[in-house]
Amino acid sequence: MADDFRTTEVGERYAQALFDLALETNKIDAVRADLKSLKAAWTESADLRRLATSPVISAEDQVKGLIAIATRAKFEITTRNFLGLLAQNGRARDLAAVIAGFEALYAKHAGIVAAEVVSTQALTAAQLKTITTALTTALGKNPEITTRVDPSILGGLKVKVGSKLFDASLKTKLDQMKFALKRA
Repeated sequence: MADDFRTTEVGERYAQALFDLALETNKIDAVRADLKSLKAAWTESADLRRLATSPVISAEDQVKGLIAIATRAKFEITTRNFLGLLAQNGRARDLAAVIAGFEALYAKHAGIVAAEVVSTQALTAAQLKTITTALTTALGKNPEITTRVDPSILGGLKVKVGSKLFDASLKTKLDQMKFALKRA
C-alpha cells in the first residue's frame, strides 16, 4: 500500500497536468490537501484500491465512484473533475502514482524536502523542532518530517532525506565497533 506511491511515466504526466491546473487556478494548497486525504484513504481502504485498480469495474463505474468519494469528502472541484477524467481515460489504476508525482512536484515548487526520522521513542515537540531547525540549516530547504519509532536502533537517530541516510544510531556504532574489533 505505501509501496503503491511510486511515480510512473503515466503518473508523472497526469500529476504535471493537475499541478499546472492547480497552480494556474491558485488552488494548489487545496488540491494538495485533497490528495493527502486521498492518499490516507488509499492506504486504509481496500475498497478504494479495488475500485481504482480492478479490471472488472468499468471506467464509467470508476468515474461515478471516485466522484462520489470526492464529493462526500468535499474535495476542491479541480480535484473532483480530475479524478473523473482520470477514471474516464481508464487511468484510475494510476491514482497512487499520480499522487506521488504531485507530491514531488509540490515539494520542488515549495522548496520542501521529505525527511524521515527514526528514533527509539516518540520525539517530543522540542526535539522535533530542534531536528527541523538543524535540517533546515543543513539542507537550505524546509523539511517535511515524518517520524517512526524503532526500538531496534537502541539509541540515537536515523534521518533519511531523499536517498541519503544519516545514521547516528547506537546500533550502527556498536556494529562498527564490532567490525573494527574483528579486524584487529
